[in-house]
Amino acid sequence: MQLPDFPWDSLREAKATAAAHPEGLIDLSVGSPVDNTVDSAVSGLNDGGNSPGYPQTAGSPELIHAMVSWWRRERGAGSVTDLNVLPVIGSKEMVALLPFLLGLGKNDVVVHPTISYPTYGVGAMAVGATPLPEDDPDHWPDNTALVWINSPGNPTGEVLDVDRLQRIVHRARQKGALLVSDECYGLLGSDADPVAPSVISNEVVAGDYSGVLSLHSLSKQGNMAGYRAAFMAGDTGVIGSLLHRRKHLGLMVPGPIQSAVASALTDTDSVEVQRQKYSHRRQVLRDAFESAGFTIDHSTAGLYLWATRGEPADDTVAWLADRGILATPGHFYGEAGRHHIRIALTVSDTDAEAVSGRLASG
Repeated sequence: MQLPDFPWDSLREAKATAAAHPEGLIDLSVGSPVDNTVDSAVSGLNDGGNSPGYPQTAGSPELIHAMVSWWRRERGAGSVTDLNVLPVIGSKEMVALLPFLLGLGKNDVVVHPTISYPTYGVGAMAVGATPLPEDDPDHWPDNTALVWINSPGNPTGEVLDVDRLQRIVHRARQKGALLVSDECYGLLGSDADPVAPSVISNEVVAGDYSGVLSLHSLSKQGNMAGYRAAFMAGDTGVIGSLLHRRKHLGLMVPGPIQSAVASALTDTDSVEVQRQKYSHRRQVLRDAFESAGFTIDHSTAGLYLWATRGEPADDTVAWLADRGILATPGHFYGEAGRHHIRIALTVSDTDAEAVSGRLASG
């Protein structure tokens, strides 16, 4: 199995340059939360700390109830039951391992967005399947076995509306492919549109989850990246198959983490507080980069700005590094992003404000 180099390793030189800035490094390259983990999760973790026995792969009764209630309440998936949900060990684990858990191989195609999180393709390569960056459902080949979509998107912040989601669902079913929507930024929209539509919402699939899954994470909305806390919902048969295989492989969320997730899923107030923080930082950084001559595309939701100066991304990364700012080149997410950079909103308000001054200095 030959996998590509880990792209962020190539940022060492730019990071060293940025870190040498007299006022220090402002790291906009990695979307790792900087705000405190929500109190509800910490409380749940403490409550579940005495956990001498093996956890249940399907989730504790309390977690299963919390997941079902959350999908119905927050994502409009009114027909979700206990048989439609499954906790996983962080969303990246599921993105990477899903082709393996589905039994895909060299004759299968895994479709993912043209500009997207690299792990969709890596998961396909790991099992010898063919990753295919393709945004137009009409161009999906007949041997498409798995389709990944991501809304709000990483790195672009693009949101797929209900009509587009319905078209994608219809086409995936025509092809007999499993459609999985990575929605880990789904509740981190703008003030005008705070929530992005879910692929398993009633308005998209009307309670029919056949061939469709949605994947969500608490890493961003609850600042729980260190907990590796994620969960999914959708097609009963696929969920049951994944549960069966995960039992055999010992892929279970630790008991204390299950307790933390169950607690955090009932906490709607903290999610809104976090969304407003990112909404504020999005506007501050958008204003700063646009004032410096950048064009911002999409970027209405999620944790990133997708920005360009109309030059090769590595040139922009170097220009920013000279100003003590580290960003991610867009080609990490596909060749279509070679003239863009990704700017993460996961910085303190103080650092977000400081970016404007550094960019204005020329």
